[in-house]
Amino acid sequence: MRILIGNDDGVEAPGLEALVKALCKEHEVIVSAPLHQQSGMSHALTIGDTMELVRNERLASLYGIEAWGVGGTPVDGIKLYVEELGKDRQIDVVLSGINNGANLATDILYSGTVGAAREGFLHDIPSFAVSLDVHSEITADEAAGIFKAYLEKTMAGMTHPFLYNINFPKSFRGRQPQFLFSRQGRRDYLNAFIREERDDRVFYSVAGEIYDTDKGEATDIYAAEQGFISVTPLITDLTNYQILDERLSL
Repeated sequence: MRILIGNDDGVEAPGLEALVKALCKEHEVIVSAPLHQQSGMSHALTIGDTMELVRNERLASLYGIEAWGVGGTPVDGIKLYVEELGKDRQIDVVLSGINNGANLATDILYSGTVGAAREGFLHDIPSFAVSLDVHSEITADEAAGIFKAYLEKTMAGMTHPFLYNINFPKSFRGRQPQFLFSRQGRRDYLNAFIREERDDRVFYSVAGEIYDTDKGEATDIYAAEQGFISVTPLITDLTNYQILDERLSL
C-alpha cells in the first residue's frame, strides 16, 4: 500500500514516527505533516498566507521514506500532498496520528488529528485518525504495531472509502487488545477558561475538567473506559435530515 501519514502534533512527533516505523518496511510510506504543533485546528485551511515546505531529512534518511514538514495546518499537509506534491500518485490510505491524547466524543469536532484524516476521506481515500490516551500504559510503538495489523486486515476487506476515528484506551481489557465499533459520545469541559490579568491587560487560556454528558454503552467514551480500542465510523454530511424531511413535507 502507498500510505500518506499526517498529524496535528507536528512532523517530529513520536506518535507519527511510531506509525512510520511500524509500516515502512512492508509499505510505501509518505509523511506530510505540520512543521509545528497544530492541535485543536479541526478542518482549518491556510488561506491568504504562504506555507513553507521543508523536507524532513531525519525521517527520510532513517526510514527511507518521502517526508515533508508543512508550515500550515493538519489539513494543509494532507491536501497539499494529495492535490499538488503527489498529484500523479495513487494514495491507498491516509493515516493521521498517532495523536498524543484521546479524541473522543465531541472532541472530534475540534481535533486536528481527525481533520487531517477527514481531508483524506474528502478525496475519496480510506482514512484513519488514530489517538492514544495521554495517560495510557500502552506505548505509541505498541499501539502502532497493533494498528498495523488492523489496518491491513481492514483494507483487505473494504471496497469503498471510509473514515474511522480510532482511540486506544489507558490499558487493555484482558490480555488481547480488542477493537470495538462505537458511536460518538458527548463531552464538555467545566471551567474551560482561565482568566489572567498582567500589566492591566486581560488574558484567557483554555483548560478545563472533562464532563461527559453521554457515555452510554454504545459510545466511544464507554469503549475506551472499558479497555477497548474504540472505532467510530464518521461521515462529513452535516445535513439535519429530520428537519429537512419535515420542511419538505409541508
